[in-house]
Amino acid sequence: MPQMKTVVYDEPGAFEVRILPVPEPAPGEVLLRVLVAGICGTDLHLHDGEFGPSYPLTPGHEFVGEVVSTGAGVHHPIVGDRVVVDNTAACGHCVECRRARPAFCRNAIAQGVNAPGGFAEFVVTDAARCFPANDLDPFVAVFTEPTACVVHGLDVLAPPAQSRILLFGAGPTGLILAQLLARSGAGSLTVAAPSRHKLELIAQRGADQTVVIDRSDPERTTVELQRLAGDGFDVVIDATGALPVLEQTIPLTRTGGTVFVYGMARESDRWAIPPYDVFRRELTIRGSFAQQFSFDRALAALRSGRVDTGGMITHRFALDDYADALDAVAASTCIKAVIVP
Repeated sequence: MPQMKTVVYDEPGAFEVRILPVPEPAPGEVLLRVLVAGICGTDLHLHDGEFGPSYPLTPGHEFVGEVVSTGAGVHHPIVGDRVVVDNTAACGHCVECRRARPAFCRNAIAQGVNAPGGFAEFVVTDAARCFPANDLDPFVAVFTEPTACVVHGLDVLAPPAQSRILLFGAGPTGLILAQLLARSGAGSLTVAAPSRHKLELIAQRGADQTVVIDRSDPERTTVELQRLAGDGFDVVIDATGALPVLEQTIPLTRTGGTVFVYGMARESDRWAIPPYDVFRRELTIRGSFAQQFSFDRALAALRSGRVDTGGMITHRFALDDYADALDAVAASTCIKAVIVP
């Protein structure tokens, strides 16, 4: 029986690279050889046991693969096709599915979270959740899932035309957000982050101005942002999930404006929101989770160059180096890390 390497967790914080049998595709499924799989902040949360993991767990929810075999009844994709995969499968009949909110399906299957994901040499998935990507370099196609999440986020946010926007965060999500915001009618886009080299890249991709967050002197950074804010930004986006950043959002938001929580905080974090301020100034606080009905639009953005991924992958690792990959994602020097099985 053919065998493969795969990352397996038996409990939070405890993983190893194991040799397991290559799975066989069932009817309606395809077997993919994983070409490249992206690592994101969600994988750090999963490492700590957050975000609802099921064990044993093989993480990896952003992956590109080549079809090597198909189950009964599969006509598309065909063997040899390169595909990206919507890692989530909704039941279609629970209360959330009936409200067209499949990301909140009460019976959801999410590869890389509660079903085997892409940090392996091979993975089985539903043929119906595969999107052709033969025309895209795998190291571009691997950004499809995070781009789909951003596209859904902008569906939720729906920023008014010519809004003054402040974005905290210049990682992969920040870079994708900045590019799509800059091309969607933002009046101005200011990006704040602690990394100068990331801000230089984001300035090339559409940010009108950047602010270096000085972790050693946060008060100076706050003063600089307040100076730029004037009467406040129409939209303030947190793409970091960091509590000290979230605490700055409401004071920087103008009356009638919106705070958009995009970054993933720890489940145990608690953010003190001033209810009187929200009431008196008619503020809106919104969140965005995962992606819904946006994979095709994400691929279109990558194909057209609306989302330029050049220079974003800074670290590449083999499966055996998964521990180093997690360390890299947590480091400020890393923009995007990927696993290349």
